[in-house]
Amino acid sequence: MQRVLIIGASSGIGFSLAQKLINQGIEVISISRNKPELDEIIFHSYDILSDEIPPQIEGEINSIIYCPGSINLKPFRVLKKEDFIQDFNLNVYGAIKIIQLYHSNLSKSNSPSILLFSSVAANIGMPFHTSISASKGAIEGLTKALAAEFAPKIRVNCIAPSLTYTPLADKLLNTPEKIEASNQRHPLKRIGEADDIANTAEFLISDKASWITGQIIHVDGGMSTLKI
Repeated sequence: MQRVLIIGASSGIGFSLAQKLINQGIEVISISRNKPELDEIIFHSYDILSDEIPPQIEGEINSIIYCPGSINLKPFRVLKKEDFIQDFNLNVYGAIKIIQLYHSNLSKSNSPSILLFSSVAANIGMPFHTSISASKGAIEGLTKALAAEFAPKIRVNCIAPSLTYTPLADKLLNTPEKIEASNQRHPLKRIGEADDIANTAEFLISDKASWITGQIIHVDGGMSTLKI
């Protein structure tokens, strides 16, 4: 049976992806602070910002998907060292820690893959995104470096979404006016749903994507490349 490890499957994109994979009969292991509301999931409680060692997992893992992220939007002049460190630790070092720990599990698979998450803000400049852009830019660099180092055995890719309906984005989408303004900023005139991103993630970790590695896939309603 195929086994997939999702870091952050308790809500948003990670939850949507876990549902899709479980429905296919894939065994999903979740590491997160809160247990996903999915009966079939194998759950390990862990805070990725903790200094403790993540839980041990025995046996083969076919894919690692690292979903945790932050939306820390502040003017550059008020950002403190702690803001940059916390965003980096959550977005980048957390992924590094997980990959290093479970690399041996991945290596047992015949078609292993790693999937990380960036942001449209790493590709185009946006006001108040300095801290998140810096950490997500690092994720994109990490994706390409690991893809090169792990080739040809392990594929490594990254999805860079734009604003998506998830609990993380609640403060940005808590009124009809905010939702409509965000819709209009995208060439496709709507913001993303968790399923939009999860559908791409499902493809990238499958054998259908067996010739794709080292790529940053923009699932952003056209925002990163179109101006209309």
